[in-house]
Amino acid sequence: MFGIHDFALFVTTGILLNLTPGPDTLYILGRSIAQGRRAGVASALGISVGSIFHTGAAALGLSAVLATSAWAFTFVKLAGAAYLIFLGVRALLEKPHELSMPAHFKRHGAAAFRQGIVTNILNPKVALFFLAFLPQFIDAAAPSKTIAFIVLGLTFVTTGTIWCLILAWFSSAFSARLRENPTLTALLNRAVGSLFVFLGMRLALAARR
Repeated sequence: MFGIHDFALFVTTGILLNLTPGPDTLYILGRSIAQGRRAGVASALGISVGSIFHTGAAALGLSAVLATSAWAFTFVKLAGAAYLIFLGVRALLEKPHELSMPAHFKRHGAAAFRQGIVTNILNPKVALFFLAFLPQFIDAAAPSKTIAFIVLGLTFVTTGTIWCLILAWFSSAFSARLRENPTLTALLNRAVGSLFVFLGMRLALAARR
């Protein structure tokens, strides 16, 4: 179908990869723990939209540019690192009451969704993953490799979205009582801010390798 082979193996491998902790997982956990279920779910959906972007980019060849151009890869990676550090520093500098009021969850949800998209899009490793992983399950003689890319990409995004939503749901439920305590809320958000700065710095250092 569409020139795709070993589809069951692809789905199984994709699920195992979804379960492997990475920057997206940590981002969703951070949002869910610090700001609740609404922000966690919004983050998961934002990450998924970003993955859909990478699916389209891989199908259209943009990922190939990042794979062959060291300059483009480094630029996008540094841009993503700077964005993560920005989010982390802002979280560290915000006042506790600005981070913990339930009335702000709607705003946080929208922001978490947008930031999830940007964080995922600005991670060139995701683009290279799609470029390296998906072609292994596409027949060289496939009549339309673009369609095959899209089908495989959307399949991977679907399984990933399900896992991310489960992650956001349970991590937010676990932390709900903790967030009722203003002191713990402040500590959680400081931890989340530090986490984002760490992820950004790690991504920036990786760009130099």
